Amino acid sequence: MTELKPALAQLGNKALATIEPSAIRAVDQNISNIPGIIKLTLGEPDFAVPEHIKRVTEAAIRDDWSHYAPSMGYMDLRENVAKYLNERFGGQYVAEEVIVTVGATESIAAALGGLFNPGDTLIVPTPEFPLYSAIGRMNGMNVVEVNTAPEFIMTPERLQTVLAAHPDAKAIVLNYPGNPTGVTYTHAQIKALAAAIAQTDMLVLSDEIYAELSYDEDHLSLAKLLPEQTLLISGFSKSHAMTGYRVGYVAGPKELTAQVGKMHQYMVTTVASPMQRAAVEALVNGRDDAAKMRDVYHKRRDLVLAGLKEVGFDAPTPGGAFYIFAKMPAQFGTDDVQFVYTLAKEAKVGLVPGSVFGPGGEGYVRLSYAASTANLEECIRRIQNFVRTH
Repeated sequence: MTELKPALAQLGNKALATIEPSAIRAVDQNISNIPGIIKLTLGEPDFAVPEHIKRVTEAAIRDDWSHYAPSMGYMDLRENVAKYLNERFGGQYVAEEVIVTVGATESIAAALGGLFNPGDTLIVPTPEFPLYSAIGRMNGMNVVEVNTAPEFIMTPERLQTVLAAHPDAKAIVLNYPGNPTGVTYTHAQIKALAAAIAQTDMLVLSDEIYAELSYDEDHLSLAKLLPEQTLLISGFSKSHAMTGYRVGYVAGPKELTAQVGKMHQYMVTTVASPMQRAAVEALVNGRDDAAKMRDVYHKRRDLVLAGLKEVGFDAPTPGGAFYIFAKMPAQFGTDDVQFVYTLAKEAKVGLVPGSVFGPGGEGYVRLSYAASTANLEECIRRIQNFVRTH
């Protein structure tokens, strides 16, 4: 093992030092060695990448797509992203407004790093996927969390309240359908919120990575409702089960995406060439791939939700994504961390405590139903037995 020179032991970014490592990953790691456990902890589709996309990826490797791609992405991929967003969600994008990134995660990091300065205020509705607040704080931003429980919707009224206290806010993050709650906005709700945001000079970072996994109503994108104030962030990890391919994108007014692209260029240079060829295939010949997965997720949602409610969990019906955010039965109180570890040890089911997702998450647990139906049925049986015997 390498021994560090003592004088270097104090090195470290001070902002980063205030941020804990991913609590989701920590819980997952801590329970992974429990014999026989079934983990419903990560947002990882259990489907394989569609075969036609695999074939194109393999062909790209054989055909020596092994060199640096253009920093902002291959032009045909950017063109097809713009075409998809325009046809599917009513956008008006051109290729030059699209930046291809290393997953949607890098889009978020490049946007926050490229457009804002230390001290700028970022509004983040909670419970939230912890990435947004963490990256904002790494960049020295003033992150203002807004508790949206129990509906888990950012309303115009909540927005007005937070803006009264923070009138200088520069941006707001919206993620819908949402992680960790699975909640999405109805058309009426998102139109009302967009109208309220339009009265401000805030930028919206709209993370719509789960848009293709909307169940009860077609996804209505801010790309259509508020394009002049929106950076749309998405990718292929959820719609095509391409989590390991790491291809995402950000689209918006060129004056903004130019800055995001500059940050992206200095962060990662470019996205791997074979993976970009795979993404083109997903857009050109894989528009229906997500629908097949969505239908299965929809059935799993109903199965799991009914099973949880049978023993006293309370949860909003997810309108999309593949998560259930459930309030624990009353006899367990609100210590969601203790509940999760006890459940893992005794029932051998892995969940994530709701409190790791920020204000409004205390006393809740997140369950990912991106798992086989057989495993979900077994987990429900185990959870029900656990609750009934405690």
